[in-house]
Amino acid sequence: MSTEVSFAVPGGSLAALDHGGTGRPVLLVHGTGHNAAAWGAVADRLLPGHRVVAVDLRGHGHSTAVSETAEQYWRDLAVVVEALGWERPLLVGHSTGGYAVTAVTAAGLVEPAAVGIVDGLVLDDRPTAAKALAETRSARTAEDLRRAFGYGLRLDSGPRDAWIEEQVSRVPTDWLNAGADPELVRAVAARSFTAEPAADGCFVRLPTIEEVAATTEAPQDAAVHPSVDVYDLVTCPITIVLPDQGFYARRRSEVAGIAAGRDRRELVDLAGGHNVVMTHPAAVAAVIRDLAESV
Repeated sequence: MSTEVSFAVPGGSLAALDHGGTGRPVLLVHGTGHNAAAWGAVADRLLPGHRVVAVDLRGHGHSTAVSETAEQYWRDLAVVVEALGWERPLLVGHSTGGYAVTAVTAAGLVEPAAVGIVDGLVLDDRPTAAKALAETRSARTAEDLRRAFGYGLRLDSGPRDAWIEEQVSRVPTDWLNAGADPELVRAVAARSFTAEPAADGCFVRLPTIEEVAATTEAPQDAAVHPSVDVYDLVTCPITIVLPDQGFYARRRSEVAGIAAGRDRRELVDLAGGHNVVMTHPAAVAAVIRDLAESV
């Protein structure tokens, strides 16, 4: 059983699920649109030999803090590690969380024993990345995100519960969740709404479009930027998990180049789509355990 915990950060708090355990500490970081519950099946497989905490990023899950700048969400991870009193933890991130654990390490705010990146890479140079980030802030992309994932939906308790159950009903054929435990999908969907209703009595599906936009306004001259040069700043071991049907499968040669760019880096190929954290948790947990043993 996990325990709800929270951490004070500028502008509010970060919520997290503390799974307990002993041994090498592992911080699990979700991607955009998910939350700490997404790691439930992975965390179960890391216990009891690891101390495991999964965090809700700003603007996600039950965290009350929202992003005002593009760096806050990954800088917060250093606050969490310090508050837990951890030294040399494993930082493991999926999707956007993969960049978050990379960035906080590149900035020197945390000195992890190793970083695990699960289909969460940045492969473009700064000008190309800037163009892609700008596109994510377009009105068209915002509408696509609302339609596909319900970001920013405001629903009272009845429609909220119906929306959650609709996500569960789609599991067998869903392009992201097919193969996942329906109860895990239910937990993630439920946690994606604010813990308390807003003044109008509605629960808000997080993240909002404004949260997504804020995290993509990274200036090109930032010391740590969501572009391929960030890996030059990371000296600790890195393991990259690359699903064969994930977001970066078609760019495997570039991913392999990152893995080959420094000693103590490894590329692990897995079968599955982008959401392997939920659809193939045993395989992901095995990679994390291997990474922990290697350091």
